[in-house]
Amino acid sequence: MKKFEIGIYNKKVRELVKMGERHKNLADSWADLHYVEISANDEAEARAKLDRRYPAAEGYVIEGVMLSAADKFA
Repeated sequence: MKKFEIGIYNKKVRELVKMGERHKNLADSWADLHYVEISANDEAEARAKLDRRYPAAEGYVIEGVMLSAADKFA
C-alpha cells in the first residue's frame, strides 16, 4: 500500500472562528489545515478512508491529496 498525505480542515469551524465564535465539539485549530497520513492503494481509496473518519457531512473539507515523499521515489 502507498501512503498519502491529505490536507483537511473543517469548514464549519472556519466559519465560526471568522465570526468570533467556537464550535461546541471541535478545537479552533480545525479552522486551519491539518495533514493526515493514510495508507491506501490509490487516491480514491485514500479519500474514501478519510471521508469515513472525517465526513464531509460534518463539515470536513479535503484541500488536497498527495503521495507521501517516501512513496514518490520508491
